[in-house]
Amino acid sequence: MKAAWVVFRKELTDALRDRRTLMMVMLSSVVIGPVLLVALSALVAQIEQRAEQREVMVSGMAHAPTLRNYIERQTYTVKEAPADYERQLERSKLGYPVVVIGADFERELAHGEAPMVEVVTSSSDQRAQSAIGRVQSLLRGFGSEQAMLRLAVRGVAPDVVQAVEVDERDLANPRTRAAQFTGMLPFFVLMAVLYGALNAALDTTAGERERGSLEPLLMNPASRFSLVAGKWGAVASVSMLIAVLSSFSFLPGQWLLRSESLAAMFQYGPREALLFLALLVPLAAALAAVMMAVAIRCKSVKEAQANTTVILLAVSLLPVMTLFNQEGEQPWHLWVPALAQSTLMNRVLKGEAMAPADVLVPLLVSAVLAAACLSFVAHRIRAAAVR
Repeated sequence: MKAAWVVFRKELTDALRDRRTLMMVMLSSVVIGPVLLVALSALVAQIEQRAEQREVMVSGMAHAPTLRNYIERQTYTVKEAPADYERQLERSKLGYPVVVIGADFERELAHGEAPMVEVVTSSSDQRAQSAIGRVQSLLRGFGSEQAMLRLAVRGVAPDVVQAVEVDERDLANPRTRAAQFTGMLPFFVLMAVLYGALNAALDTTAGERERGSLEPLLMNPASRFSLVAGKWGAVASVSMLIAVLSSFSFLPGQWLLRSESLAAMFQYGPREALLFLALLVPLAAALAAVMMAVAIRCKSVKEAQANTTVILLAVSLLPVMTLFNQEGEQPWHLWVPALAQSTLMNRVLKGEAMAPADVLVPLLVSAVLAAACLSFVAHRIRAAAVR
């Protein structure tokens, strides 16, 4: 352990010596929290602002004074759609779905017919898509009102045709609703931890091999395990430092939230930051060992960078798998590194409880993965020095 401590101090000093790269990584990990929260709050604030405007874009409203009266009674403002609204929707320039009304709207309505009203939108215009549900609900309300008036004229009580009353109850708590917007935060934290360990892991293995300093290091009276443990400890320490900075960066980031509703729902305090850190530290140690195992097989840093692309891609794609899983969280998610941490960090954001087994499973997997990779590095380090 004494020899491992000496190697650890030497490798940590070398890792901290590359100040430009280290400062860029640390700065990005500190800034990532406030920047993401500001971007999310700006998005939510924009959605809230558009909802408060209560505007409806209509083409041909002059043909439907009855519909105009209903829309204005619902405290909406009617705006005339531009002549080239289809072109603007296709280019995502308009931001509103357009209600198109035919010239025979009032005549068909007076004769008891069902006039056709077209809602034009474009799936490529995200702003228009977000408002289409509100417009359709408004038109359905107008149709229901007209149907009740027709029944009343014929002496039929409207309650006769309404056999069932439907009441919606949302079981999601405010923190769960906030997690719909903040669910991407664990992904960026994972990537910060991964990139934080990347340069140190490549330099302490492939970099030593490329400079020819690995063979003199092995001539010291220290076991291969001591050398590998010291190198791994330095890489893991840098990665854990990035994990600390990333986890706690969300605390001051909350001061920059522009949306009051998101600020009220998003509750991230020291407890959540410590839970994030407890989940990230074992993964940071495992990722450091994995990247060292990949880089020790390479003769240069450039070759190691190309090989570690597979790890970067895998870690970035695993959390995205939850987007394609419509059945919710699965038990096997906790057995997959990176995916398990992302799943549990989302639980933290939602305020859900975690059983001890839920935390022990990723911890055990990370420990086994780190031990296997370190054993491989210790086995290959002598052969890598002489080749």
